[in-house]
Amino acid sequence: MRRRRALVAKGALLALSTVLGCRSTAPISTPAEPARSASPAPSRSNAPGRTPPATPARVRPVVSAEAPPLAREFRGVWVASVANIDWPSKRTLSTAEQQAELIALLDRAAALKLNAVLFQIRPAADALYASKIEPWSEYLTGAQGRAPVPFWDPLAFAIKEAHARNLELHAWFNPYRARHTDARSPLSKTHIARTNPSLVKPYAGYLWMDPGEPTVRARTVRVVLDVVQRYDVDGVHLDDYFYPYPANDRRGRAIPFPDDRSWKRYVREGGELTRADWRRRNVDLLVQALDVGVHKTKPWVRFGISPFGIWRPGFPAQVRGFDAYDKLHADARKWLREGWVDYFTPQLYWPTTKREQAYPALLDWWVGENVRGRHMWPGNFTSRAGGVGSGAFSVGELVEQIRVTRLQEGATGNVHFSMKSFLTNQAGMNDSLLVGPYAAPALVPATPWLTAPAPPLPTARLAETAGGTRLVLRTVGTAVPWQYAIRLRTDTAWITMVVSGSTTSWAIPSGTSPTSLSVVSLNRVGTESAPVTVTFPTRTGVSGARSTPAPGRSDAP
Repeated sequence: MRRRRALVAKGALLALSTVLGCRSTAPISTPAEPARSASPAPSRSNAPGRTPPATPARVRPVVSAEAPPLAREFRGVWVASVANIDWPSKRTLSTAEQQAELIALLDRAAALKLNAVLFQIRPAADALYASKIEPWSEYLTGAQGRAPVPFWDPLAFAIKEAHARNLELHAWFNPYRARHTDARSPLSKTHIARTNPSLVKPYAGYLWMDPGEPTVRARTVRVVLDVVQRYDVDGVHLDDYFYPYPANDRRGRAIPFPDDRSWKRYVREGGELTRADWRRRNVDLLVQALDVGVHKTKPWVRFGISPFGIWRPGFPAQVRGFDAYDKLHADARKWLREGWVDYFTPQLYWPTTKREQAYPALLDWWVGENVRGRHMWPGNFTSRAGGVGSGAFSVGELVEQIRVTRLQEGATGNVHFSMKSFLTNQAGMNDSLLVGPYAAPALVPATPWLTAPAPPLPTARLAETAGGTRLVLRTVGTAVPWQYAIRLRTDTAWITMVVSGSTTSWAIPSGTSPTSLSVVSLNRVGTESAPVTVTFPTRTGVSGARSTPAPGRSDAP
């Protein structure tokens, strides 16, 4: 394909990455030589079947004197609350049980070297957080509108605990659904279907807020911006549900979406678009308003959407299947081309071998439409890996999809649906990922087009304590960075750890025997400061060792 090629440099950076500390974990060194592919080309100097000569034990790998670039790859996972898919597992759990499940979930994500959680907090015009706009979700407490007892705020809790594990937390909203077919409790008196029933339409067992109503659009924007303003989220995320997926009646006839009221008003007011184009415009207006509103509220928060994986059949030419442009009235290509998103996660839920919906072909096409250079992080149907049924595929196929993403220029990560498969280690997928593509961790790619204060230049020195050598961290001035990345140089590897920007003292891991270290600070959009270095005069370190700034930069005493 025109854009798909092996990116040797990209693979090398991933191979050079090392542990990003989540809580207190032992560092894992990474070989200094570039990673090799799973199936390397045969050496011309060795005949088939012969073993290459062994490297003499006295020869040590050469490690670059300069710290390698930080490895960057988005590794996200959807955590679905609707129908209790992922969390909480039941609607009858106590507050303590809910919190324990959430902690276990975040621990598992960190252990798998993921770096972002997409946390569903508005599944159906409700809230899994403390909201004055919409009622508490029944998926949390068993009854819509009922607050948790003892009281707690799951979103605030999730953000705090995710950040403690160096995981990003993206708030995931459904923009139009007002009630799921799985709902069991009565509607709360504060639910939109009761406070403003003319805005809500029944459709195929669901309740759906009419996207043609400006009041609906304003409400969704208000809900999202309320969260962005009050919570320290790293991103805002929409899924693929815009106008509802079409349903048929018992005779197989398509059931039309009942938006006559809003459509006729549009026509009366002089609207000239066709009904289909008008519906697409309604969704476009919401996407554009969220892009503007999110970044006006907090310029560093990323806005992303995960549309259906096919824009239209025939794009690219071999693709057949569902037409989201026509049926969901979702012109996802337009949102991408206009740059109304910071990251784009088309749901590429088919195997690499399924020609008419081939993962590599679709990914390549979407990358080609990404004319604004936004992040491209395709979604994977990870729950089908090692599962059963006609749509299932092997765990090896999942690993192959990650490999294809890495080989695709312009794609820099994956998002997995959903967390449940990781919690159960379905078909041993966790083990396959940890010995394969996720053997070494990675930082989230930087988003340089967003605005955030520049990361302050760090200062660093070593201090001897009764417990061992510690790195004392400060910054030039009073600004506090979002994170520090600390890279230790040994004879055979660079070892990387990431710690919170509030860290002032960090223990040098025992047994690492570093010769020097390099420190950078990072801001909320992932921009790195200039590095500063510290040299270890001896293997154990000497109190008072000074930092050396990067060329051209001055360091504070």
